[in-house]
Amino acid sequence: MGQRPLTGIRVVDLTNMLMAPYTSQILGDMGADVIKVEAPGGDPVRGIGPMRNPGMGAIFLNVNRSKRSIVLDLKRPDAHAAMLDLLCDADVLIYNRRPKVMARLGLGWETVSALNPRLIYAGLFGYGQNGRNAAKPAFDDLIQGGVAIPALSHRASGHPPTYAPTALVDRGVALWAVGQINAALVHQIRTGQGQRIDMPMFEMMASFVLGDHMGGATFSPDLGPSGYPRLLVPDRRPFPTKDGHVCLMLYTDRHWRDFMRDQGREDEFNNDPRYRSMTSRTENIGSLYGELAELLLTRTTAEWLETFDRLDVPAGPLNDLDGLIAEPHLADVGFFREVEHPSEGMLRQMAYPATWSETQPESSRPAPGLGEHGPEILDELGYDAARIKAALEN
Repeated sequence: MGQRPLTGIRVVDLTNMLMAPYTSQILGDMGADVIKVEAPGGDPVRGIGPMRNPGMGAIFLNVNRSKRSIVLDLKRPDAHAAMLDLLCDADVLIYNRRPKVMARLGLGWETVSALNPRLIYAGLFGYGQNGRNAAKPAFDDLIQGGVAIPALSHRASGHPPTYAPTALVDRGVALWAVGQINAALVHQIRTGQGQRIDMPMFEMMASFVLGDHMGGATFSPDLGPSGYPRLLVPDRRPFPTKDGHVCLMLYTDRHWRDFMRDQGREDEFNNDPRYRSMTSRTENIGSLYGELAELLLTRTTAEWLETFDRLDVPAGPLNDLDGLIAEPHLADVGFFREVEHPSEGMLRQMAYPATWSETQPESSRPAPGLGEHGPEILDELGYDAARIKAALEN
């Protein structure tokens, strides 16, 4: 694979489900040696279909490449000892159990940092440990509800509150966590010092949502209501056209001025106070979007897209999932690659989406079978055959 940005970094990945495995997959694509430690039953996401073989479901394949798998029953002394040996030689431990569960497993921060003072102890879990919800379990849907995403959906559309139909919290917190861990690695390399990083889903997503929607509550005392009006009007949606939909973002002064001029409505733009500035447009965005929705019904999607391309106004088609997979731009940039998995046959794999000039991250190995690399990993620790058998026995 050549040199990648995290080549030489070892990550012990005591995670399951989606959020934390996505974090460790990105670190693996960046070159880290990621050792996924699984319970005897394996990561539950292994069972989410479709799949060709048991334990190798589609979501698992999409968040667990660039890793090796070992099965350790941490309630057994030999397996627990092997886990501690792995941590003695690791740069990072990523986990998504609650901290009290980690302590019960004999893997609390105090225990682990005493073994390896340079270890980065990176936890992704529901809530900050100084709050009343510290011990509560958390999943994507629960955190979406807690940070008001369904309520915002209701406020914008008038429909019953709904969750975003993608794992917005899991993916969003994972991306944030990659940055936290990489920053801690910089500190570790400079100083030799490890540290504990708590990454609570609720607080991270509260920051994510309120960055847009603090509104008047940004000020003390409040300077108006919370909420960003442009995101909360019914007509902030793909606009219907004569034969479909168009996704359109008229935003800056130039966007609106050039569009209104092209439509023969320059006088309206110049004289209607609603168009005067970003502030006035935001205050009146509901009525402006409503009028825009009526106008866009007068032409086809192709006609509008040609107009917006000519004006250099941000616009695009509305894809469904199949349309996204078949999107010509993704084909242009080689986003999907046909790869052969040792047990699952040909797969359509997503490429690493960022481009680096020197140390390009990329998948280093296919998603592993359950426990596929256990003997290999323990052999690297210097275990003989008898110790390997004792540690891996389930």
